[in-house]
Amino acid sequence: MHHPTPQEILQQYWGYDQFRPIQEDIIQAVLNGKDTLAILPTGGGKSICFQVPALIKDGTCLVISPLIALMMDQVVKLNQLGISAKAIHTGLSSDEIEDIITWCEEGELKFLYVSPERLNSTKFLERLEDLPISMIAVDEAHCISQWGYDFRPAYLHIASVKTYLNKIPIIALTASATPKVKADIVEKLELKNPSFFFGSFARENLAYQVAQTDDKINVLKKLLIQHPGTSIVYCRTRKRTKEFSDLLQQFQFKADFYHAGLSQEQRTAKQQDWISGKIDCIVCTNAFGMGIDKPDVRLVVHMDVPDCLENYYQEAGRAGRDGKYSAAVLLYRNQELEELKQLPNQKFPGIDIIRKVYKAICNYFQLPIGSGNGKFFDFDIQAFTNAFKLNLFEVLNCLDILKQEEILTFQDQVFNPSTLMFTTDRRMLELFEVDHKNLEPLIKILLRTYGGIFDNPTKINESQIAWLLKWDISNVRDALRKLHQFGIIEYLPSKESAQILFQQERIQADELQINYPHYIARKKEYAHRIENMIKFIQSKACRSMIISDYFGDTQQKTCGICDRCITSANSEPSKKYISNLLKKIKIEITKREMTFEELRIVIEQDERILKNVLEILQKEGQIISGIDGKFSEK
Repeated sequence: MHHPTPQEILQQYWGYDQFRPIQEDIIQAVLNGKDTLAILPTGGGKSICFQVPALIKDGTCLVISPLIALMMDQVVKLNQLGISAKAIHTGLSSDEIEDIITWCEEGELKFLYVSPERLNSTKFLERLEDLPISMIAVDEAHCISQWGYDFRPAYLHIASVKTYLNKIPIIALTASATPKVKADIVEKLELKNPSFFFGSFARENLAYQVAQTDDKINVLKKLLIQHPGTSIVYCRTRKRTKEFSDLLQQFQFKADFYHAGLSQEQRTAKQQDWISGKIDCIVCTNAFGMGIDKPDVRLVVHMDVPDCLENYYQEAGRAGRDGKYSAAVLLYRNQELEELKQLPNQKFPGIDIIRKVYKAICNYFQLPIGSGNGKFFDFDIQAFTNAFKLNLFEVLNCLDILKQEEILTFQDQVFNPSTLMFTTDRRMLELFEVDHKNLEPLIKILLRTYGGIFDNPTKINESQIAWLLKWDISNVRDALRKLHQFGIIEYLPSKESAQILFQQERIQADELQINYPHYIARKKEYAHRIENMIKFIQSKACRSMIISDYFGDTQQKTCGICDRCITSANSEPSKKYISNLLKKIKIEITKREMTFEELRIVIEQDERILKNVLEILQKEGQIISGIDGKFSEK
């Protein structure tokens, strides 16, 4: 049987003629059956590194991924390419999960996505033995390390899969891992003589800039004018995303806001508006961006200081993925740096506070002592904090500690789709249609579109129904509610809610214990990450080099385009920077003739450097300067 080559797979499904640097070597290592660790920076094309070999190998690739949104995004993209992929997550019924496993058993799936928590299920692990698993891909592998910035204890159970699947290669992938985290990934995943691949953390076209200001909104306005095109503005809180978005709209910018508190429909619509160019600027929390690969983002602005370089690098790295000059700007106030230093004590509350929150949660769900293990509960955190008069951030920090200790898990966003079932017989339904002609088209569409809708609650898609009927979606929902009120159907609209999963039976709060040495070690590591973030802001060194050094990439030279390199009194701009600047100038004066001052404002460059570069262009005969002092293309 002929197996296609990696290049043939790449061309067939993605339409690319060649791989990016390192990708082909990673793919070959996996095809050779080697355990592999690939640390590829944001935008480095990690997914292709496991998807291509999985399509070449017989069987199904088991993909372990931490976020439902990330899993679903990849499944949708694979399905659009004509590749069979499914995800098992908490939003599915037991019957739907069984169907997916059966399809996998019968060889109908190339990719099966699961959360790491799924591997806690002995029943699921036993079923794995019967599945034709060809390889395992561990996405966001840094989550396995307690020294990482996003530790997920459930990742520690991944190695147990090896008991059920013999001699199957594992590929672990992450965009950001320090040397300490890299060693932890190898140890905790029990990788055997792994092949290591380490992409460069330098982004030649990305200019890092940091600015201290007490007037962030006006600085943001100037940045958006100076960097026209698509942009992302990150904020720490949901409230600030709307506030800044509203202000930008008042200033006539095409902006919108995005955060995890919006419904799935709203998030999808806003994301699509941004991707399609209907809006230029998305003001968001870090809930935005995961799985999105829009290549032409010209500007990323952080309105608040992130608490670690890992998050900052990932978010800033969403700019300039097309290789063109782009900027990543971090705005801060001096007071914020002092507030950052206080975060470790807030992020790691004392045991008395942890016990108080644990007891309140158990009482909120009226959970008796000795019960609860494996139970899910919908969790309205705002209602909970109000009921028990607790501080929201204190509760969130305690929930994080309880998750680390595998006592309970807080899932911020769980989507449950709408379900519908007819509760009348067909004869009564026909009589109802005679008296309610306006609802007849909807009833007919439901019966034609969804099989088994008389026998079981069935998932429905209101958007699809609206499209089929050529109705507005709000009219569809109103009509469904009317049918429900008439007793014709049982309609449960979709909902998105946070959930609590108890991983142990409830105990007396004063008996609750945590692994104190690990707790202290994580607190010190967190303080160290904050110190490195502050160093990035305050250091006089090249910003790109600070980031590269932090991730163990010591081969880099100064970038020549960050604000530190540009303003350094001891160095001229690098050839690379001059080349990028030449391109930007030519693009701008192609649009219209511009004076020196107009160019300086639009391109936002040091006056001395801009003069030097304009002289180079004039000497080479690429531009001319008119009597009126305006530059134009020759």
